[in-house]
Amino acid sequence: MAHSGEDADRAAPSAPGPRAGRRPSLMLGLIGQNIGASLTPEMQMREAEAQGIRCVYRIVDLVALGLGVEALPELIVGAERLGFDGLNITHPCKQAVIPLLTELSPDARAIGAVNTVLFRDGARVGHNTDWSGFAEPFKRGMAGAPLGRVVQLGAGGAGAAVAHAALTLGVSRLTLFDTDRARTEALVANLGRTFPGRAAVGEDRAAALAEADGLINATPVGMEAHPGLPLPADLLHPRLWVAEVIYFPLETELLRRARALGCRTLDGGGMAVFQAVEAFRLFSGREPDSRRMLDAFDAIRAGR
Repeated sequence: MAHSGEDADRAAPSAPGPRAGRRPSLMLGLIGQNIGASLTPEMQMREAEAQGIRCVYRIVDLVALGLGVEALPELIVGAERLGFDGLNITHPCKQAVIPLLTELSPDARAIGAVNTVLFRDGARVGHNTDWSGFAEPFKRGMAGAPLGRVVQLGAGGAGAAVAHAALTLGVSRLTLFDTDRARTEALVANLGRTFPGRAAVGEDRAAALAEADGLINATPVGMEAHPGLPLPADLLHPRLWVAEVIYFPLETELLRRARALGCRTLDGGGMAVFQAVEAFRLFSGREPDSRRMLDAFDAIRAGR
């Protein structure tokens, strides 16, 4: 990555130790809408500190700045020129950022969404850590869950990553629903390149859920800013397992209703942590301590 003159003496993020007696450092940012409450910056900074790295992490909230997605090219150029080492990208920019990048990792290319950008030697490299962020806590918290038929709500940037994760985990048939049918069709077509015949556009939500083993909510409905249920409560049934990507709040209305029916559930906290775990690995070139980052997530939520 090209640095400015005054920034040239900062150690590269993958450097094994301080240069000229100084600690290695990282300058990172998060771009998205309504992200002031995100725990990602604090998790990254705490893990960096534990590893002896100075980390500055800035939030770039489009809403707070009065900007839209159309400002993304300017923001990417600005971060690059200011010497940022990388960025996390969240809603609604995960797909819009792709044309602005010079390279994509295989996962990001397959998913069609990016949540992590590295600036390296003049290149802008897009990665996706959301899919592994969902897969890892699912393997830990939903071991043995049936994976025959699964319904997913939401086909946006997070939905694309979660769908990729679900099929990677072994879901036989993934039926997708979204308010934007064209977006759903595009996602199913993209998934078909890696997982032929295993993803489909949903036509009848009630019928699909009646025979489903699991339900994934990858929509914003249930967040503090978008309270409520992403589907009628009477479509839930005790044979379902239910997984969320939302972690504000950790117990959404959907999870509360599902637990009351006796469903196995998985909140979005694990995904929030494990996407950050992999992003830290990419940003720093060092192995993160996932247990420490899980503990940091709990501590930050508790105000410690």
